[in-house]
Amino acid sequence: MPYVFNSPHSGRQYSQSFLASSRLDEKSIRRSEDAYVDDLFAHVVPMGAPLLRAHFPRAYLDVNREPYELDPKMFDGRLPSYANVRSIRVAGGLGTVARIVSENHEIYRHKLPVEEALRRVEEIYKPYHSTLRRLLAQTHVTFGYAVLIDCHSMPSSIKCQTTDSRPDFILGDRYGTSCSSDLTEYACTILRNLGYSVSRNKPYAGGFITEHYGRPASGLHALQIEINRGLYLNEATQEPSAGFGQLFDNLRAFALELTAMPDAALPADSIAAE
Repeated sequence: MPYVFNSPHSGRQYSQSFLASSRLDEKSIRRSEDAYVDDLFAHVVPMGAPLLRAHFPRAYLDVNREPYELDPKMFDGRLPSYANVRSIRVAGGLGTVARIVSENHEIYRHKLPVEEALRRVEEIYKPYHSTLRRLLAQTHVTFGYAVLIDCHSMPSSIKCQTTDSRPDFILGDRYGTSCSSDLTEYACTILRNLGYSVSRNKPYAGGFITEHYGRPASGLHALQIEINRGLYLNEATQEPSAGFGQLFDNLRAFALELTAMPDAALPADSIAAE
């Protein structure tokens, strides 16, 4: 099928050396993790869609950022001149190598060597994106277009900026620039028919991955999906709650219907299709 699923923030392999460098305990450091999102979408693989997932944690390296969004105050040594040191995400402590986890909890005891940040980019970030590009390119060549579903979760406390409600899902398409509007509307309708409340683009319009890979004029569509953790997770213990099974089943129904969307609704690149 012309779909690729991606879970870049669900990694939960925390090395002992990383934990030793952190001032946070093993539970607190997981607060930025999109816990078990990869498991929630595991059903797409037997359906015929690849699912790329991170094993490394977001607190260690965030592949939903530019490769060099780095905070110079975090490091001993000089960052390369091409590093983006002034982005909003860096200012908020959430660059490629994050300074904090959610709720402004500082991760590290001491400054890191610059070489450590660059090593993570070379050895993990670049291979991850190389794999994602290859999956999308293979899909695009095969079908004439490709759809990337970028899968995330959000704290249950997140409110919609316009209504002050706490949506079950937020779909981000960079305000209509990263994918066909028909795809976003179709996904919204499926989720609402399943009984969920859905917001579009607020407060999450999509991160680097959605923006970077979404080029609908070329037949590359990228849609970010954020799931309210209150639906499936005990956020205090970071363990699945009683709602996990029902959400898994509903997401399988969602994926089955979404991937059956008529091809005509998703503009393809005419050269690739030929």
